[in-house]
Amino acid sequence: MDELVIARSMFGTTMAFHIIFATLGVGIPLMILISEIVYQRTNDLDYQIMAKRWTKAFAVLLGVGIPTGTIAGVQLSLLWPGFMEVIGRVMALPFQIEIYAFFIEALFMSIYVYAANRIAPWMRIVSLVLVCVGGLASAVLITNVHAFEGTPAGFEMINGEIRNVEPWKAFFNPSFFVTAGHVALSAYVVGSFTIASVSAFKMLRNPFGSRVYKFHQKSLMICLAVGGVFALLTALNGHESAQKLHEYQPEKLAAAEGLFETQDHAPLSIGGFTDRENQEVKWGIEVPWALSFLAGNSFDTEVIGLNDFPEEYWPPLFVHTLFNAMVGIGSLLIVIALGAFAWKKWLKKDRFPKWMMWVFVAGGPLSILAIEFGWIFACTGRQPWTIYRILSTEDSVTTTGNLAVLFGLFITIYAILAVSVVLVLLYYFKRNPPEKDIQKAEGKQKDIPLST
Repeated sequence: MDELVIARSMFGTTMAFHIIFATLGVGIPLMILISEIVYQRTNDLDYQIMAKRWTKAFAVLLGVGIPTGTIAGVQLSLLWPGFMEVIGRVMALPFQIEIYAFFIEALFMSIYVYAANRIAPWMRIVSLVLVCVGGLASAVLITNVHAFEGTPAGFEMINGEIRNVEPWKAFFNPSFFVTAGHVALSAYVVGSFTIASVSAFKMLRNPFGSRVYKFHQKSLMICLAVGGVFALLTALNGHESAQKLHEYQPEKLAAAEGLFETQDHAPLSIGGFTDRENQEVKWGIEVPWALSFLAGNSFDTEVIGLNDFPEEYWPPLFVHTLFNAMVGIGSLLIVIALGAFAWKKWLKKDRFPKWMMWVFVAGGPLSILAIEFGWIFACTGRQPWTIYRILSTEDSVTTTGNLAVLFGLFITIYAILAVSVVLVLLYYFKRNPPEKDIQKAEGKQKDIPLST
């Protein structure tokens, strides 16, 4: 492999690993906050126990997310000096502000973890709100750099020199709000469905109607409710994202849908594989006129096809498969949440069938896969550009050699971290099963004098 391929593979692997922990780091604090609020409103100890147990898991995941995020930052400077030169002069604001966002998240999570029993209930809520704000701000600020890559603004490149820099215009680039919204909403989907997956698995392992079963059932239902709402909002946000692609990155939208010829009343291709030679989507299902409506809220909208661009500007055509996988999983998660609601509330069934429970178990891993597919689609669909139509990926990469050895070392680090985080979580929760926390919490409640 040449240095460009190795550099892209190395950074892509780093982000694929880091994004799991970064996404859960945004999504899980919201579930902790919701659980804490429900506990304070209902005085149901199960929700307090959920909040504490999820906090322990979050702390472990945060411990892995920090070093992998640091590695990603180091690799940006190491592998992409041409890109970082532009970012350093034009888009340094998100990196600077992100440090403060991380401090807020870490500080108030420490307060919640170590002082929850010593502060007033409303202070616990405030602490968790600030944890959620800090985590979300950190993710949005870093992802804003990606938004800038797709819709650069706030500077001009004149004869290879950066001129007329406007940092705030670069910060609030045309796709900032859409990208920030997608990051936030999808993170909440992943956080809720991942916990729901664990809860469903634990329900399968415990007798129906037992104390532990009921505990996990409450966890499952609150997670599916939250996850379903945010999955639907993510889909709505995705519609707006497609319109931004139509406006600012038309070849990326064309590649996502395997559209070669410019046309109005353009069809939406679901599934299948893009055939470059025959310029069609094989084995796909076409929804007439749907792509035009998706792009411009009108069936008359003209969607530009790939043939209107030089072939060297085409993104890799496999992004159609990535896009379909992301959208397909997101749609499935909405159906899962609606199915659970219908089964429980409309049909008034006390017990989910076993096959449905396994579907709930699959929801967590599928949501993480959707994040991975979406991230790869977003970055690969921008190729061959690092900064769209301004700086190519080839011109951004380092000229340093021997990257293959470094790639191997990083892969080893990620393998060690992955195994370590799984073993730590398994060890902790095996030593501290929910029944132990339930007995402890109920025992403390009994010891409280009635006069209090």
